[in-house]
Amino acid sequence: MAAAVLGSVGLATSIVSVGGLLGLLGLVLGLVALRTARRTGVGRGQAITGAVLSAAAILVSAAVAIAAVWFAHRTQSCYHLNHVHQWSQCVHRQFGRH
Repeated sequence: MAAAVLGSVGLATSIVSVGGLLGLLGLVLGLVALRTARRTGVGRGQAITGAVLSAAAILVSAAVAIAAVWFAHRTQSCYHLNHVHQWSQCVHRQFGRH
């Protein structure tokens, strides 16, 4: 049950780094719950759900982090600008949109 909750919350917050951390914790708990379910025969579905949601949260968080690093690298020449409008125009130029 805890793995499913952590996986759900982790997936919902995976746009920020918190989701990945919750997903990691949820994945560990999900795998432990799978072992327990294998031994007792109870809770296998919830354990699988928690593990899958947690893994998805980790993957989405990793993809968001990679995209943020890529975007920052691509637009690094725009960071000296002080006004949002100037920064926006610079970013558009970096991506070929004028």
